[in-house]
Amino acid sequence: MTTLQSTPNALDAAALRAMLERVTAGSGYLRDKLAAAGVRPEQISSPEDLTRLPFTTKQELRETPLLDYAAVPARDIVRIHSSSGTTGRRTICGYTAKDVADWTEMFARCLTYAGLTDEDRVQLAVGYGLWTAGVGFQAAVERIGAMTIPAGPGNTEMQLEMMRELGTTVLCATSSFALLVAELVDARNLRSELALRVAITGSERWGEATRRRIESLLGVRSYDLYGLTELWGPGTGVECERRDGIHVWSDHFHSEIVNPDTLGPVAPGEVGELVVTTVNKEATPLIRYRTRDLTYLYPDPCPCGSPYPRIGRIQGRSDDQIKVRGVIFLPMQVDTVLGEIDDAGPEFQAHVSRDDAGRDTLTIKIEADERPGLTEDLTRRLHHKIGLRVDVELVAPGSLPRSERKTQRVFDHREL
Repeated sequence: MTTLQSTPNALDAAALRAMLERVTAGSGYLRDKLAAAGVRPEQISSPEDLTRLPFTTKQELRETPLLDYAAVPARDIVRIHSSSGTTGRRTICGYTAKDVADWTEMFARCLTYAGLTDEDRVQLAVGYGLWTAGVGFQAAVERIGAMTIPAGPGNTEMQLEMMRELGTTVLCATSSFALLVAELVDARNLRSELALRVAITGSERWGEATRRRIESLLGVRSYDLYGLTELWGPGTGVECERRDGIHVWSDHFHSEIVNPDTLGPVAPGEVGELVVTTVNKEATPLIRYRTRDLTYLYPDPCPCGSPYPRIGRIQGRSDDQIKVRGVIFLPMQVDTVLGEIDDAGPEFQAHVSRDDAGRDTLTIKIEADERPGLTEDLTRRLHHKIGLRVDVELVAPGSLPRSERKTQRVFDHREL
């Protein structure tokens, strides 16, 4: 049996036990959950004891009133955030003053890993309000002493105006919106008027084809940012200069990779579901929380010298996997193929349908200029990558919709 990996993602058993003591003292819901699993804090004496703890799911967080779940009194909660609700009912999370401070410190660490300094001028084209992105980015940028431009999402004309007027050096946005801005800059031949050097993107899965297009059109170096509302928000992981995996902050939370079907651990480098346990989160701590994000844990330290472990870039979600003729399909498979071909993508749509005979079909629309053999090349590569035959339809570059937030790329038209 595969054992839990202890290097470089080591777990401090004493810190885990202390967290459980706080949880059982403060959260009625989590106290009952641990009791039902037959676990008491004093029984935790080694990293391997983590597997004795029960998993927590998004559904539990959604259905449990915040103040029943919270491990601190309401008077200690200084801020509320919620998820975007793109996969269902919003998940509401609370933050103590220490939670906010810890999150800001982690997020600022992400910015420094991406090479930002107090000389930068950072344009935040991300959502504000209940969503965690805007205020999280702003606090981190201000922590490192850089200029903050809180532009918010959308309004491309204003975005371009601010970039030119203020000499923006860093753009922070979803990959979809960064691509939209990049294509607009290219169409108007504005690149020479801009001072951009870095793009920090997150909030959605994106592949190398998208990265390559954003970088080529804006003249930037891009970095993938990780985070989810339940785990503070964005800023809990980022690529370093090598851009070979995402460093996650193991001094604040522990990462496991499990098989999403069996919930058992997987071998180093094997793709599975990311499960996180917070060590010092106060208001809404997480115990073996199933993020549903599909990734893998690097077994070795990064050559960059960072002491923090790495996970692979997110490949999809275990609850968003679609089966077509018995084969699991993930959008990242299309991203990977498009990253191999210079004159295709990166935007695409995958449409799953069922014909009159009850047979499932997968059609993938890809933005590309026609050239002899391209459709056949893409069909062959996608067949090899996905494991089933697909229909490829080439559409004109720029014809698929762009979004200021997350772009939907998979459409299941079957009546299941």
